[in-house]
Amino acid sequence: MSRWKELPASLDDRVRQLVIQLRKLKDRSGLSLAALAVKTSYSRSSWERYLNGKQLPPRDAVERLAQVCGGDVTRLLVLHEVAAEAWPAEEPDGAPGPEGGRGLRRGSRRTRLVVGAVFVLAVALAVGLLVARPWQHDGGAKAGAPQGNTPAPFVFVLGRSRPCDVARKGGELRAGYSATRTVLMDLKSTGWEVLEAQCLLRYHGFDPGITDGSYGEKSKDAAKHFQKDRGLVVDGIVGPDTWQELRR
Repeated sequence: MSRWKELPASLDDRVRQLVIQLRKLKDRSGLSLAALAVKTSYSRSSWERYLNGKQLPPRDAVERLAQVCGGDVTRLLVLHEVAAEAWPAEEPDGAPGPEGGRGLRRGSRRTRLVVGAVFVLAVALAVGLLVARPWQHDGGAKAGAPQGNTPAPFVFVLGRSRPCDVARKGGELRAGYSATRTVLMDLKSTGWEVLEAQCLLRYHGFDPGITDGSYGEKSKDAAKHFQKDRGLVVDGIVGPDTWQELRR
């Protein structure tokens, strides 16, 4: 696995999450930066900038990396869209945002403050809707969980544990929150997929802590013990191989 440089401390967490997922996908593929350049038509130096948080990769570059390395294209494009909203506006002299405080002058700061205010307002409205319609069981279905082909948006609520009802369906174990077998998860990941993995880990006898859909240290430790028990690579990252064993 590559020995990556530490990402800039000033890098927004939303951009950081995208870069981390791109690094993991590149490492899993075993491709060098030179080989990646050949397969994606983006230069080696460009990938060095993208994977070290110095420049936001274009949407097309993210899509090509996912295709070449066998990643979840849709998920990575969603992460890219979120990261693009967080990436600082370019300065008039062309200086990129997250490097050494450049790009954080008055205009850039004002833009980020406005974007941040809108984001906080959106989260507040989402939480308000959840409070107005408390989670409850309705005919055996998990309230708030994905239903049919239109999954509800996931909103993390600190300290709120969600039920785990694992059953075998179609020859594999399912907790009813996600049917994925490929999504990559590591620390700070949140979502229905995380909740599904937490429930399956608990079903197999490995305590992930509170089943809240947030992948923290305890969930990662549980995944490591599970991976060791199943003879997998012990890194605590839930990917296709770990999903396969969790579904058994």
